[in-house]
Amino acid sequence: MANNEKLDNQRLKNFKNKGRDLESIIKDEHLLKGRNVPHEDICEDSDIDGDFRVQNTSLETIVQKASSDSQGIQLSAVQAARKLLSSDQNPPIDDLIKSGILPILQGSLRGTPQQFEAAWALTNIALEPLNKHKLWFSFSIHTHQNVCEQAVWALRNITGDGPQCRDYVISLGVVKPLLSFINPYIPITFLRNVTGVMLNLCHHKDPPPPMETIQDILPALCVLIHHTDVDILVDTVWALSYLTDAGNEQIQMVIDSGIVPHLVPLLSHQEVKVQTAKINNEAVWFLSNITAGNQQQVQAVIDANIVPMIIHLLDKVAYHIQQNVIPTFCNLLTVKDAQVVQVVLNGLSNMLKMAEDEAETIANLIEECGGLEKIEQLENHENEDIYKLTYEIIDQFFLSDDIDEDPSLVPEAIQSGTFGFNSSAIVPTEGFQF
Repeated sequence: MANNEKLDNQRLKNFKNKGRDLESIIKDEHLLKGRNVPHEDICEDSDIDGDFRVQNTSLETIVQKASSDSQGIQLSAVQAARKLLSSDQNPPIDDLIKSGILPILQGSLRGTPQQFEAAWALTNIALEPLNKHKLWFSFSIHTHQNVCEQAVWALRNITGDGPQCRDYVISLGVVKPLLSFINPYIPITFLRNVTGVMLNLCHHKDPPPPMETIQDILPALCVLIHHTDVDILVDTVWALSYLTDAGNEQIQMVIDSGIVPHLVPLLSHQEVKVQTAKINNEAVWFLSNITAGNQQQVQAVIDANIVPMIIHLLDKVAYHIQQNVIPTFCNLLTVKDAQVVQVVLNGLSNMLKMAEDEAETIANLIEECGGLEKIEQLENHENEDIYKLTYEIIDQFFLSDDIDEDPSLVPEAIQSGTFGFNSSAIVPTEGFQF
């Protein structure tokens, strides 16, 4: 959990834009937000009067026309405002806000046909800090799906601005209406944005989201964990990771939801190839948070039969170095179940052996996360197999090569299974003199 910020910096910018996949995740302060920039075919101005060509239209004219009694003129003006805001380079957001267009756009959400254009414009305005313009979209009662989707996109932008904005949105009562969109008929792009909002609602542990919100969201996450879309799966497991990072109480809520056993299919996901590592990363990070909980919570992971699945992943040495999941396995060395401890030790031993040139790197990672200390504490374990494994791991990978060893002082194995010392060592017949 100490590396949460590092992993956060790798998080998402996978919004509605086509052609994006998980590999497009960037390290950026706006990583949880995205501007809705239209394709060129959407931007054709053939449907707009010549007076409303974006390049030649002043903000004053747009605001004036947006207040017109003519629905056609209103639509053209709102569309012109939307196109200004959809520019991917320096959109005049502050100027539009100062022009007084916000109340007009909000009012347009109640009318047709400019609802969609107004929602789109407000979505991009919502990229600015919330304290500049406290917007809320009454999408829960809206009958037009495209307007709802734009509103959800805006909520994703707002909730991605931090815990204050997250809590503000929650206080407006959007959670339950948002969850109502999770159904088999929703388009995949829409559902990705809904899941993205849920991810943001689970984000941040200082303070964590309200308990009531977690209770509302967990059943939805239990549904989404079975989805086939990789983006949705990754966001779902990442949301669970955030919740379990907040503390034992939140960990227990996640366990009580019954979702932990459903991580097993993700850890052995066969249908997705390139993206599998991303899903495994989120799943193992979630499990690492749980294994840092209390004994009962660790036992829940064991009871779900997930430990063998985790160990199975150990053959991907490079992957585990990159994803920093070594602490997850080392945490399991403190459980009471001797069989689990033995499985984990075997896994760590195998990984160190297979690592070859990377063995020293992995050994350092084990030592840095406190794993070596845990292994050393097992040297006196009553289980002989565990004792032998710990001795073997320490002897092969953690003893310093700088210490010169006298071969005559190294114990030798004898037939009885015990150790003896070299009796042929030369000892002065007259004894030792001090």
